[in-house]
Amino acid sequence: MTDAEDESIIEIVDNGTTWRFDRDFLTSNWTCIWGRGCQGILDEPAEHLGQGCCSVGAELVDDEPQLLSALTAMLDPTHFQFAAEAENGIYSDETRTNTRVVDGACIFLNRPGFAGGAGCALHLAALSADEPPSDWKPSVCWQLPIKVDWTPLDAETEIAHLRGWQRRDWGASGSSMAWLCTEAPEAYVGDRTVAESLGTELNEIVGHEVYVELRKRLGAGQSSEIPPGP
Repeated sequence: MTDAEDESIIEIVDNGTTWRFDRDFLTSNWTCIWGRGCQGILDEPAEHLGQGCCSVGAELVDDEPQLLSALTAMLDPTHFQFAAEAENGIYSDETRTNTRVVDGACIFLNRPGFAGGAGCALHLAALSADEPPSDWKPSVCWQLPIKVDWTPLDAETEIAHLRGWQRRDWGASGSSMAWLCTEAPEAYVGDRTVAESLGTELNEIVGHEVYVELRKRLGAGQSSEIPPGP
């Protein structure tokens, strides 16, 4: 594992992958404020809807469709508002690349006031089972607001730039969003840095050795415990 870095980027080379980390994002105190000020990602601010970033169906990759089908069968209807709708399918179409949108948001999003609890039914079920939500949710969901840009260099090497999500990452809809949490000062109210508060997610994305090295590079202020490796 080798390294190089400047003021804004921390670079860690791990075998064939060169990780480039956005220092400003990782040392910021961004935190998810869903349910306490999040305005959602619609064209107009909509805190009252409680949709957060779930107004669109989640994109699915690799074996996530199969996993999601299996997990859906395990969900307790008392904690899954749209369980009946799920009997007609959880995917937007036969390609199974996105979850369905029902009543204006992802089928797995329990709405405010639902007796079984508002929020992602998969997330709530994982917590109830004392398992990491990342084991239950699509990767695009549990990784937000972390974004990785992958750039292949050749057959054996690549660059992975890890940063915070930006409007362009939402595609055409990004420019019309009335609010985006990573741009909003209201979301920078955490009591820890992103490198700490999203440590479990970062550890999963980059691997334990790289994450430990990253925390070492960040140095001062990175005092919380590091999630264990596999």
